Amino acid sequence: MRSHALVVAYRDRLPRIHCDGGVAGRCTAADTVHLVSTAANPLGGDTIDIRVIVERGARLKLRSAAATVALPGASTPTSHAHWEMEVTGSLDVDLEPTVIAASARHLSSMTLSAHGDARVRLRERVQIGRSNEREGFWSGSLHADVDDRPLLRHRMELGAGSLADDPISAPRAAINELRYPAEAFADIVMGSGATVLALAGGGTLSTWQADRLTG
Repeated sequence: MRSHALVVAYRDRLPRIHCDGGVAGRCTAADTVHLVSTAANPLGGDTIDIRVIVERGARLKLRSAAATVALPGASTPTSHAHWEMEVTGSLDVDLEPTVIAASARHLSSMTLSAHGDARVRLRERVQIGRSNEREGFWSGSLHADVDDRPLLRHRMELGAGSLADDPISAPRAAINELRYPAEAFADIVMGSGATVLALAGGGTLSTWQADRLTG
């Protein structure tokens, strides 16, 4: 199944939402949209395309109603999610975790294009496996530009078959968070192992890995 979601945030009116396939959007506040699943997805073979546009002076908080659980399909274990974000206002993306269940493989890519006085927070949480599962694989990439100049090129893999895979001690959970412009992370508790990097273009990237997500 192929699913699409388009969310456009305006300065002086409610966001415009258009969705089809297994994804729906609900405006839950003047500046907040929750994404919800209308079917069991993503399954192997599914693709989810999400486009977000935040116009100048607009604010948008993007949330989800529940965790996303990626499952293997009957003919392939691999599903895909593609994000395209164009921001000239303020965008805050903080979805519930993505859980890679059983032997599923989920590939995620995000493209961010920010302009002018844009403010952006992108937080992604991933867990390989439900209870006693360690066979899943996740790959996530983030390609971020500000005023058509490169800000960040980031890619991470987790799980079975990843570059750092180790059945004994390799991490199976991650939290990645990009903030632009640069902001302190003192308000976020990620536990030991968190790394915060200052980006040359003015943003900050925080990465954290462990065996399980907490909280």
